[in-house]
Amino acid sequence: MKVDEDAQKAVLNRLRRAQGQLAAVIAMVEAGRDCKDVVTQLAAVSRALDRAGFKIVASGMRQCMAAADDQDPPMTQEELEKLFLTLA
Repeated sequence: MKVDEDAQKAVLNRLRRAQGQLAAVIAMVEAGRDCKDVVTQLAAVSRALDRAGFKIVASGMRQCMAAADDQDPPMTQEELEKLFLTLA
């Protein structure tokens, strides 16, 4: 499954943002910051990763429905469900 170009840009932006947030969380832990602050930022990283994953799955669903590329067989409903559930 390939992610369409627009979705790929959005996913990469989210992942880069999450990467920056994760670096900040690591720095907070190393600096001994308050647990509440660390957990709050860690939750933000988690949400950013979830959103990126959902975007990838949504793009895959759209492509599967369109079945535009004969070289890549469309994903089955079961495969899409399994992919989606891995994010839950």
